[in-house]
Amino acid sequence: MLISGRGSNLRAIIDAIAEHRLDATIAVVISNNADAPGLQHAREAGIETLVLNHSAYPSREDYDRALVGELQARGVGLVCLAGFMRLLSPAFIAAFPNRILNIHPSLLPKYPGRHPQQQALDDGATVSGATVHFVNADLDAGPVVLQREVPVLPGDTADALAARILKVEHQLYPDAIARVLGESSSGGN
Repeated sequence: MLISGRGSNLRAIIDAIAEHRLDATIAVVISNNADAPGLQHAREAGIETLVLNHSAYPSREDYDRALVGELQARGVGLVCLAGFMRLLSPAFIAAFPNRILNIHPSLLPKYPGRHPQQQALDDGATVSGATVHFVNADLDAGPVVLQREVPVLPGDTADALAARILKVEHQLYPDAIARVLGESSSGGN
């Protein structure tokens, strides 16, 4: 798993594994931010953590090659992004074709990129939600694995909508990982 921040989706995945709702193993949690609170969730669960500061590398590609090396050294089969606030280079994507998942707080293809909750409010949307999708070379544009809707309520703020979407994300991401791993073991993706 790759994280940059609080790690609430990481925590939800750790809990799903501990509760036997998800048959998976997290090999390593890597962050580009040494102060990412999510690293503590991994440590408490006995999961290896690693910090690779992107500013220590001369280019995005060099950083991504280092990430790929660490993930491949641990035999990672599926890379899950959980609040990893960096765009991945083509070199990274090529190393894990159709094996990188991301979660995004909107019903993609609507509202890709940053601040999707505010985008939904600005657009007058009555529904938003969360999407787990495969990562490809285009921002938030890979094939959708699972989506769940969240209503936009009258008077919603971006923060209120984000909080409701986050609760859905915590259920959705483990479900999507289970679906992808199930397809992988049966000869699918």
